[in-house]
Amino acid sequence: MEVSCLELALEGERLCKVGDYRAGVSFFEAAIQVGTEDLQVLSAIYSQLGNAYFHLHDYTKALEFHRHDLTLTRTIGDFLGEAKASGNLGNTLKVLGRFDEAVVCCQRHLDIARDINDKVGQARALYNFGNVYHAKGKSICWSGAEPGDFPEEVMMALRKAAEYYEANLVIVKELGDRAAQGRTYGNLGNTHYLLGNFRKAVASHEQRLLIAKEFGDRSAERRAYCNLGNAYIFLGEFEVAAEHYKRTLQLARQLKDRAVEAQACYSLGNTYTLLQDYERAIDYHLKHLIIAQDLNDRIGEGRACWSLGNAYTALGNHDQAMHFAEKHLEICKETGDRSGELTARMNVSDLQMVLGLSYSTNSSTLSENKDVDYNMHGKNCIIRHPKPFALSEVTGAHSVYRHSPDMIGDEGFFDLLSRFQSNRMDDQRCSIQDRGSRLSLNSGPASPPRAIRKSVSEAAKILGAQGRRLDESSVAGGSLPGLRLNQNSNQAVLSHLMANADSAEPDDDFFDMLVKCQGSRLDDQRCAPPPPPARGPTVPDEDFFSLIMRSQAKRMDEQRVTLPSATNSTSRPNSN
Repeated sequence: MEVSCLELALEGERLCKVGDYRAGVSFFEAAIQVGTEDLQVLSAIYSQLGNAYFHLHDYTKALEFHRHDLTLTRTIGDFLGEAKASGNLGNTLKVLGRFDEAVVCCQRHLDIARDINDKVGQARALYNFGNVYHAKGKSICWSGAEPGDFPEEVMMALRKAAEYYEANLVIVKELGDRAAQGRTYGNLGNTHYLLGNFRKAVASHEQRLLIAKEFGDRSAERRAYCNLGNAYIFLGEFEVAAEHYKRTLQLARQLKDRAVEAQACYSLGNTYTLLQDYERAIDYHLKHLIIAQDLNDRIGEGRACWSLGNAYTALGNHDQAMHFAEKHLEICKETGDRSGELTARMNVSDLQMVLGLSYSTNSSTLSENKDVDYNMHGKNCIIRHPKPFALSEVTGAHSVYRHSPDMIGDEGFFDLLSRFQSNRMDDQRCSIQDRGSRLSLNSGPASPPRAIRKSVSEAAKILGAQGRRLDESSVAGGSLPGLRLNQNSNQAVLSHLMANADSAEPDDDFFDMLVKCQGSRLDDQRCAPPPPPARGPTVPDEDFFSLIMRSQAKRMDEQRVTLPSATNSTSRPNSN
């Protein structure tokens, strides 16, 4: 018996709900091949297929199907569907770094939600808005400045993000949605952190922590503890920061997330270095190093070696410091870390002078033994070589160890939009199973649709296999795959369009603004997402810790012994 489009779509929906997005895509694509005359079902397929491709990190395909969904929902006058399609399109554009276009889509989402008095939709649109401005600010803020001292363009974007998150909180509190409040508090805290409002960041993350405990969400609880530790670092309250990082470590172990366990150890090692408790710092950095090796994280291993070299130098144990400085240099060369390599060379040079050595690092006897295990205090710490691996395996978007990084950023973007959408499929689309609300060409809409602004001939092309809503530069352009029209339904479509063709919509600027945002970037909608930063899975956001090191520059100078050399060791750059 022939399988219907709806049956295939329902199976695709089921697979996506259990997290098997690749199989879900196969069923949705098969459903499109079979085709349907039911426009509401087709809209739901487009939406879910776009979401599935989003989860698979195929943002080009996600963009394509969310465009189709937007075109179709506008054509049939589905306000709610258009709002959700605009939101999904905005999220995808955000991941691609196309923030101006994302803003237009978010505004459309918000406008429609307000027009139909959809409070849940308004809250979601405001949250999306905050995420877009947050991501925009983060994308350009790593310029060596400290939080609160970024360029005005960054600060303006972050202030807008905070405003939208605050507006979202007003509505979700009114709705009594504690889960949504928790997500927003987490993002708001991270935004205040970047703005340099560390006390406000603490207040927001404490609320996030409280709500996470209410729901028994240990992953969210762990993130809140880590973010609180980060804020307390910049408040100079290192002991308090250490306590929060310890809770992060405990939760990471409970969750059996070794990458995050290593990140917490790294954070604690740096915190105890700031406290000048070098023995404890060494203990935590060794724990980080062991996990980094187990996970084949060469970048993380290099950061651990750099940190251990500094701590041993501060203790006056120059033999061990030399060993880790040499290993840091070796790893920087291997991973192409030019800044780290420069730092490592300077450290090795300084230590050679202290030890009165003149041999090259390649002939150092400290580098000959490769397979001795560590003990807890770093005596006889000889590093074993991990197996080689491709850098993309660690830093790519598909890395299994990047699911819960403690980066300074959206809890919704970490929530990256994966969390944002993963458990809320029904909120992102028209339900395929909601047959009572489906709109069919044969049955006609339940209520009169909005006016279609294009001419009859152009509007008819929208529903044709080769039709286009706009030209290729438009975000909403494209044909509608999977739409089947027989002669009778073709006539119904044309009648429907002719009845509304002369009515102009007041929102023409929506698509015009999208076209202007794209400008001459005709092929950008097919571009790959921006490459992820080169960092290992066991290392928290490297930029974050480089900021800590700069903000505590004087304190860090105190951890180093004065080397009997003309070399200006206090001016060497940090690789961390």
